[in-house]
Amino acid sequence: MKGLLDGVRVLDFTRVLAGPYAAMVLADLGAQVIKVELPSAGDEARGFGPFQQGESAYFTSVNRGKKSLTLDLRTPRGQELARHLAGKCQVLIENFRPGSMARFGLGWEELHRLHPSLVYASISGFGQTGPYALRPAYDVVIQAMSGLASITGHPGMPPVRVGSSVADLSAALFGVIGILAALARARQTGEGQQVDIAMLDCQVALLENALARYFVTGEVPSPLGSRHPAITPFQFFETASGHVVVAAGNDPLWKKLCQALGLPGLAGDPRFATNALRTRHHDQLEAALAPALKKQDTAHWLRVLEEAGVPCGPINDIAQVAADPQVQARGMISRQQHPRAGEVVVPASPLKFSDTPVELGTPAPLLGQHTEEVLVGLLGMGVAEVEALRQKGVV
Repeated sequence: MKGLLDGVRVLDFTRVLAGPYAAMVLADLGAQVIKVELPSAGDEARGFGPFQQGESAYFTSVNRGKKSLTLDLRTPRGQELARHLAGKCQVLIENFRPGSMARFGLGWEELHRLHPSLVYASISGFGQTGPYALRPAYDVVIQAMSGLASITGHPGMPPVRVGSSVADLSAALFGVIGILAALARARQTGEGQQVDIAMLDCQVALLENALARYFVTGEVPSPLGSRHPAITPFQFFETASGHVVVAAGNDPLWKKLCQALGLPGLAGDPRFATNALRTRHHDQLEAALAPALKKQDTAHWLRVLEEAGVPCGPINDIAQVAADPQVQARGMISRQQHPRAGEVVVPASPLKFSDTPVELGTPAPLLGQHTEEVLVGLLGMGVAEVEALRQKGVV
């Protein structure tokens, strides 16, 4: 079955994570994605471990469904070919530092003049404008500068990085949203536009109630461990065998939790009568709940709390996530046959549609695997001409 973006061709000048992940989402949705890489070197993520038969598992996890074309943009011929390829595509994605694509003759202004309907997405650390625009950035830098690190971890402890690259990934997902919106407009009007995505902007947008609390109270938010700043109890608790997360997000659930824990008296305690009071007296509330939860193991409390209708869950490690029956039932672990690495296991797409199911495309490509296919099939070049370019190091 054809995907929702069947007929959309994407020219992908991205590397490492934010840009490649955005392009992969488009590929999952049915777009044809042509990944442009430097001859002999490729995306630097190809060098990130762990490795499976010499192939980077990092790279394969975020580049499925794409064709790899090697092209040296430092050469005039390489730049010329890239401009011609852009004319065969509806979308271009790049995540170079601002100004880099313009130096290759591939900037927004130049390509918009040549191909007015092209949607041109630029993903960078700080965006195309502002005093930080030319600074380099990685996920950990943005987690720090966005304030995310300052509210992550435990009170009184050093700031920590969130365990996944959320600054990169949020920029990727906002990038896809922007691309799809601009593509819809281009189809209506024939006029493309630049989508300017900054990792810092995206992470600030996702601070949600931390910013709201600051502007209302004037107090600077700080780390709270697993606790929620405005809902209580809504956190991890220790059990006899590990931990359990309890999320009693309203007054009826609070009463159910007290009954399930064998603490009916707490439900009538005036200190905990409302969520606002429970949050104000969270230290006293935790001291009242913690001893009860430590008396039984996690499995016991999961069973009891689920029967009581109280939202709860285990603290799964990654192996447990991979084996989780709900994750399995939703098809979130996918296996693909890679031409060199053999069977590779990757997270599947979380997008589910009633009429157009997402079917993962080919596994991540080998470096330059589709160079000849793209140049001959899309630009009409001869095989001998492509070989001559290869000899010159252009492809």
